[in-house]
This record gives sequence, structure tokens and C-alpha cells, in this order.
Amino acid sequence: MKSIFHVFASYKMLIVLILGFASGLPLALTASVLQAWMKTENIDIGTIGLFSLVGLPYSLKFIWSPIMDRYVPPLLGRRRGWILLTQIGLIITIIALGYSDPKLTPQYIAFFAVCVAFFSASQDIAIDAYRIEVLDENELGAGASVNVMGYRIAMIVSGSLALILSDHIPMSSVYLLMAACMFLGVIASLFGPEPKDQVAAPKTLAEAVYKPFTEFFSRAGAVEMLIFILIYKLDVAFAMALTTPFMMDLGFTKSDIGYVLKGAGIFATIGGTLLGGALLSKWGIKKSLWIFGIIQAVSGFTFFLLAKIGHNYPMMITAVCVENICSGLATAAFTAFMMNLCDKRFTATQFALLTSFMAITRTLVQTPSGFIMKSLGWEMYFIVSILISIPGLLLLTRYNKWESHHQEKAKT
Repeated sequence: MKSIFHVFASYKMLIVLILGFASGLPLALTASVLQAWMKTENIDIGTIGLFSLVGLPYSLKFIWSPIMDRYVPPLLGRRRGWILLTQIGLIITIIALGYSDPKLTPQYIAFFAVCVAFFSASQDIAIDAYRIEVLDENELGAGASVNVMGYRIAMIVSGSLALILSDHIPMSSVYLLMAACMFLGVIASLFGPEPKDQVAAPKTLAEAVYKPFTEFFSRAGAVEMLIFILIYKLDVAFAMALTTPFMMDLGFTKSDIGYVLKGAGIFATIGGTLLGGALLSKWGIKKSLWIFGIIQAVSGFTFFLLAKIGHNYPMMITAVCVENICSGLATAAFTAFMMNLCDKRFTATQFALLTSFMAITRTLVQTPSGFIMKSLGWEMYFIVSILISIPGLLLLTRYNKWESHHQEKAKT
């Protein structure tokens, strides 16, 4: 526990925490909050599910990440400069999204939601690279935990606060307030420390494009690792894809969802994330991935029980808290796993590649989720979410092969 208190005393970790917050803030604005807005406007559930496609930039960000490795903005250097530029883009497009109308101008909603996702994904590229480069090797595990904590707090703020406020003020005002919250990230970008060891930018764009990929795919088990990243959190992505419409179907108000689904889960989220970081340092990545992966799968059963019981506040709170704890545990280990895979020479592009594959799961599994629910009903929907965790856990049996190759590369 001493190391956890030391984390909070570190200026670097404070910056990582705030940037994690800035990274997580936009996601709910194009997901759960947008879903609630469209549900309120009586948009068809199938259409709501299709709008998950606006998240594709999170899955494709590795395509333009070499540009952010190669070119250095005129202010604040390569990493912090790109962070600042993407944050400015986010502030503008979040406001524009809020002043659109899902019923009258759905094309504008789709366009600006994609823009928000694009700038958010680009910000993630720069923040992830900055975090890995600014932290010492022995700080990566703690850094992953602190980053996840900031990310989850942001999702609670942009989800809970936005949903609660939407019952009292127009959505345009809600999105305007969320855009204002992005200025916290701007401050962190301006005053964050520079990495001790400055890494030179690639000399050419071609070098920035091909070298990160050739290095990664030269490893034995590279394809297996990408498939594992793709499916490890498949169960959570599927179970949580339609959480807001699910709660509303059970009779909970948007304020109920805001207070409980996001707000009341804050302590569970922070506790789960910090516990995950502490256990990660004790157990190591492999054991943590196994235990947390099983726990996160089983957590879906609480939503099955809620679907069976119906409108019940104690069960709702239980399901939300269990999900937040388990998700925090698994995400901390999963993030540390991906950070550990990166070659320090190609941090931005390789981590963007890995997180893009992780985001593919969320985007693709959410797209047909509305139609699947209509066919199966809520109870069977959550049973399926538990069963689809099995392939990821089976693939984890190959971990020793991935780790041995990683250790060999580190020695050379």
C-alpha cells in the first residue's frame, strides 16, 4: 500500500491521472449519453445500435499514428504538442455535437460524433506514447493503474453528470459543460514534464510506418497476441453495449442511471483499479490476466439477475458496483500487458495498433447488439455475454510463448 500512496505524491502520476481523465471524457458522449439522447427522441433501438459505428476511429487509429510519431508540432514538442492540438479539436467538436439534433439532423449527429471519436482516438495515441515515455520502467504498472483510474472517473463524470443534467437542462448545455471539462487536460498538457530520455522522431514517414509493424510481426505469436487483445474483453463490451437502454426498459429514469450506473460506481471503480494495480505488482501480468479475466466474465451474471428480477434498486446497485470493480481489475492488468509489449523505439504506433485492436471489440460487438437483444431478450443477452469470455481465456494459455519471446528480445 505504501507504493500506492507514493503514486499520489508523484507529480508525474498526477499528470498521468489528469491526462487519463481527458482521454476517457469523450467516450461516453458518443456512446451512453448519445444513446440516452436518441432513446429520449424515440429513435429505433436498431438505429441506436448502428450508431456504435461512430467509434471506428478508435479501432483504426494505428493508420495515422505514424504521422504523430514522425512530425513534431511547433509547440510543446512531439507528444505534448499533439495532445494539445487534439484537445482543441475535441472542445470544438463536442460543442458542435451538442448543438445538433438526433431527429431533425441525424447526419450532423453522425458527422460530429465521428469527429469527436477521431480527435479522441488521436489524443489517445499521443497520451499513451507520452505516458510510456515519461514513466520509468518500474512505474509502468502503477502508471497503468492511475491512467485507468483517471479514465474511469472521466467516464463517470461525462456519463453520470451528463445524464443527470439532461433531465434538467438542454443537451446542448450538457455537451457545452463537458467540453469545458476538457480544459483540465489542456492544463496538464501545458505543464506536464518532458520524458528524461528524449526519443528522436523517425527520419522519414516511411520509416515511421513500416518499422513498428515489421518489428512487432517478427515476433513469434504476434498474431495470437493481437487476437487475444481483440477478444479478452469481448464479454464486457457485449454486456455493457446497451446498458442505458436496458436500464430504461426496466423503468429506471435517466437520473437513476446517472446516480447509480455511473455516479454510485465511482468508489467501486477507483477501488477496483487501485486494487488491480497493487495485485498486479504482487502477482505479475499473467496471473492477473487469468484471475481478473474470470472475475470480469462472472460479473455479467449480476446483470442477468437484474434482468430477471426487474426494477429493483438494490440489485441495480449491486450489478453496477460489481461490474465497476471487476472492470477496473481487468483493465489495469490488460493495459499493463499492452504497455509491456511495446518496443520503446516505436511506442506511439505499436501501442496505437494494440489499443486499436482492443477498440475493434467494443465497436463491432456493439453494432449488432440491438438486433441480438431483440431476438434473445435481456436475460439470454447477458448469458451470451458470459459465454463469449471463454475463447479469450483459452488463448491466454499461450502466454508463456509470448513472454519468452519478449524476454529474448529484451536481451538482444
